[in-house]
Amino acid sequence: MDEHEPNAEPGTSNAFEVTRRTLIENGTTALLLTALPGAALADPSDHNEPPPPHAKVDLRINGQSHSLSLDPRTTLLDALREHLVLTGSKKGCDHGQCGACTVLIEGRRINSCLTLAVMHDGQSVTTIEGLAKDDNLHPLQAAFIEHDGFQCGYCTSGQICSAVGMLAESNSGMPSYVTEDLTHADAELTYAEIRERMSGNICRCAAYPNIVAAIRQVVGSPT
Repeated sequence: MDEHEPNAEPGTSNAFEVTRRTLIENGTTALLLTALPGAALADPSDHNEPPPPHAKVDLRINGQSHSLSLDPRTTLLDALREHLVLTGSKKGCDHGQCGACTVLIEGRRINSCLTLAVMHDGQSVTTIEGLAKDDNLHPLQAAFIEHDGFQCGYCTSGQICSAVGMLAESNSGMPSYVTEDLTHADAELTYAEIRERMSGNICRCAAYPNIVAAIRQVVGSPT
């Protein structure tokens, strides 16, 4: 017997408790309903809208022209992997944080998971598959092999493409956050410079010393 309910008799339902329980249940239900995302409460028929019409995209990839018909929401990475079967560019985080999907657009490195294919209509794209010339590896590819600049290899294509773009940036006089003298057009690619310029590419296996050594070999710096 509840000491606050002096009139309650043994074996009978406590009207106050039933009312309180009902109030709690109704309140909890209301709270859950307001917490659900709008999509969960929307009319299912609202999701039957047709997808946007496909767009024609012309890309020159690794020296070859490709004309694609794509959903305009298709990322460049998905266009490469799913439509052209160029799977060297990896999908890691899919949020532009790991660099595994790095490719070169008109010679400039870019995270292909963060850009739409339609944004690069008519442009030249270079992936890891396009760096070697016939049976001759790109100098960076050969250096990565020589210095064991990889372990699992998942990030390697992005690392190498990023390194190619990074060297082009350095050769054009583009400084980094650690460049000490901005009056000189050509910054020396020191260990610190390379680490900073390659910081957008993550290696989960932590092969960073070997990656830097490979790059330094290509630029002619002592390792």
